[in-house]
Amino acid sequence: MSRPRLFDEQNAVDSATELFWRRGYHATSVRDLGDELRLTSSSLYRTFTDKHTLFLRALDHYRATESAEARQRLAADGRPVREALREWMLWLITCPADGEPGRGCFVVNTATELGTTDDQVHRRLEAAFEATREALRSLLAEGRDRGEIAADLDLDASVELLFTTVLGLRVRERAGHDRARLTAAIDAAVRALGTGPGPGLESPGRG
Repeated sequence: MSRPRLFDEQNAVDSATELFWRRGYHATSVRDLGDELRLTSSSLYRTFTDKHTLFLRALDHYRATESAEARQRLAADGRPVREALREWMLWLITCPADGEPGRGCFVVNTATELGTTDDQVHRRLEAAFEATREALRSLLAEGRDRGEIAADLDLDASVELLFTTVLGLRVRERAGHDRARLTAAIDAAVRALGTGPGPGLESPGRG
């Protein structure tokens, strides 16, 4: 008869996700993971095989929770699309006090740390990035169809502009850049979509 697990595996993945998110892949040792998850090295290896496998589990967990919530928030749900876009971008830059670094996005952090050096990680990153592009494309197409943004808007180019802006915002958030400057960049990006019926850019976002 096998011995019962003395811990909840999903809770362990949650904790590992938080640790990898804060510290990154290379700066997180097996000992760090053992301390965070309250597991011995042998228990950690028996359950998750190795650090790399656990990191992939953590990345998948993040994509299924944080990334999924971000895409859901990007849906217009009856709101003017420029308002929905602005509020979503402001929600992304959940900075602490000015000058203090935020955590950024686990996916973006991983992309800047590992790039294309790990095929398994790279495939997950590209899937996450493409899902964000598709959500942006859907929102902009809805806005164009409603007449809320410029009728001649180049959707593909605008998606790439906004996607690149978002990646830059997440990196700058992690670097502790001033929120007011990041907000100004967001407003400029939204204005670049062209004029049309809709709200102004004054309404506050989540901070």
